[in-house]
Amino acid sequence: MHESVQAEVLMSFLVSEELSFRIPVELRYVPADPYAVRMTFHLPGDAPVSWAFGRDLLLDGIVGPSGDGDVHIAPVGPGELADVAIRLRVGDEEALFQVSAAPIVAFLDRTDRIVPLGQEQAHGDFAAELDQVLLSILAEENAG
Repeated sequence: MHESVQAEVLMSFLVSEELSFRIPVELRYVPADPYAVRMTFHLPGDAPVSWAFGRDLLLDGIVGPSGDGDVHIAPVGPGELADVAIRLRVGDEEALFQVSAAPIVAFLDRTDRIVPLGQEQAHGDFAAELDQVLLSILAEENAG
């Protein structure tokens, strides 16, 4: 069994220019899904919300704007290891978070030790996962 990498960081949830609060966010990386990083946001009064996106998107977003879909990551301000802004979108709704780059870099460094960047293909069994997904879709269609 491959080890996974987990970290908890505090992020600022930027509700508006005047209002923000810090929330715990769990970062998780599992070698069986070597391209993805999962973030679970623990918002007060709500059930935890998890997002999965590319590990390379997170890495790229530390040094420059990255992402062209529902996830955008970019450094905030000049300098090396500045804060990082993470913008998540679902439909017309958007959430903006800000976090220090240092714990994100430390997390990514730990993921790179178990699955080096560029060697993800050697770690996931994508054919088996795809077969499993297709079988479950077929089973649902046949049941309905």
